[in-house]
Amino acid sequence: MTVFHAVSSTPLRHWPCLLLILALLPKGAFAGEVTVAVAANFLPVLKTLARDFSETSGHRLRISAGSTGKLYAQIRHGAPFDLFLAADAARPERLEREGHGVPDSRFTYAIGRLVLWSPRPGLFDDGQAWLRRGRFGRLALANPKTAPYGLAARQFLQRRDLWTTLQGRLIRGESVAQAFQFVMTGNADAGFVALAQVRTRSNTGGSLWTVPDEDYEPLEQQAVLLKRGYRKPAARAFYAWLRSEPARERIHAAGYALPEPD
Repeated sequence: MTVFHAVSSTPLRHWPCLLLILALLPKGAFAGEVTVAVAANFLPVLKTLARDFSETSGHRLRISAGSTGKLYAQIRHGAPFDLFLAADAARPERLEREGHGVPDSRFTYAIGRLVLWSPRPGLFDDGQAWLRRGRFGRLALANPKTAPYGLAARQFLQRRDLWTTLQGRLIRGESVAQAFQFVMTGNADAGFVALAQVRTRSNTGGSLWTVPDEDYEPLEQQAVLLKRGYRKPAARAFYAWLRSEPARERIHAAGYALPEPD
């Protein structure tokens, strides 16, 4: 208990070093459970990170995935989460400002990339040209109102004067994970998804076109430690471990860009 008291009273800027010590204690020494709300695009990576973290620390992760907007609303209404891994920076910032997040705990854990993807090989090389030709039925994207990747897709289509033209062909998922499923199951010919979703599935192949970065606002994905998690050593340990080099290497290998380390 003395160790946890010392961590709790230590300035937040020193947590990454001190809490990593907690994460690396002998497995099972202070095993606990961490409840994590995660943006749907990051779920496959988080499952791998959860396994690594559990093997190292003995702590377990309980994961709930969905669109960033819906998870944000759940947290505001009292959902029992310890940590929020969003697909944008806006919602974590709001949670801090509204008193749900620990002050100064936000950090960027990944920078996403938007792609146009179809499981059909040879369907397109230049995604924009393919969209302009219009020789397809349905195009999937996440709901721009609640999902940052859906908002990025809308920004691209608007900047390329395609948003109005393609309205009748768009099929919206609640999250980018559902948009991906629409394409995988053939309910859409192609869709705007996260590069990491394609990379983390070995059997996805097909046609892939990376949307130019300048055509949408950066997908800066931020994490925030929530007030409930501040009181839990296991949650604070995972918060610190997420910033460690092993975790960053996993995230980068999955297809995300990374900010400079603190």
